[in-house]
Amino acid sequence: MSLSEVETSVKEIWEMFKDTDARFKETDVKFKETDRRLDKRFVETDKRIKELATLFTGQWGKLIESLAESGLLEQLQSRGIKVTGLSRRLTNRKNGHHIELDFLLTNETEVVLGEVKTTLKSNDVRAFIKKLGEFLYFYPNYNGFKIYGAMIGLRLEEESEIYAYRQGLFVFKVGGKGMLQLLNDDKFTPKDFASV
Repeated sequence: MSLSEVETSVKEIWEMFKDTDARFKETDVKFKETDRRLDKRFVETDKRIKELATLFTGQWGKLIESLAESGLLEQLQSRGIKVTGLSRRLTNRKNGHHIELDFLLTNETEVVLGEVKTTLKSNDVRAFIKKLGEFLYFYPNYNGFKIYGAMIGLRLEEESEIYAYRQGLFVFKVGGKGMLQLLNDDKFTPKDFASV
């Protein structure tokens, strides 16, 4: 092999390297574009899944609330609380704070706040008791009323029903006889959270 043939071969090899390098760069650009498109699609898919989850959760919550509402008035009246007013899904804002209520049941002297959970846990009970303590801040027009709490759950975990009972709350389970079952026994006396 002559020197000129070697030089030609080296040039050809060098050109092949350049060509290969250009192809790698082109492939890299294509991969980056594909990654960008996939990232965008993943973001869109995640957003859509979150929207669907929110829709499902909201609709599921409304279903559980509807099932609870059908027996709530009757069960409370059987315990001597003569409900004359019922409001659902209330929200109030004041000084940068807010409160959300699933149910507000009233008569001339008493208020029952109802909290509905698909799965009722002890932390839910604690959060609801805090909400009961904040109620008059958001609704001062009920000052002087007795304020009771009612927890309503489809599934009860962590002995949350026992904890809620001991805290002076009415405890209801969705399902069973009549779709809403009051779990408090006849010895139960509800706690007046207005006097706390």
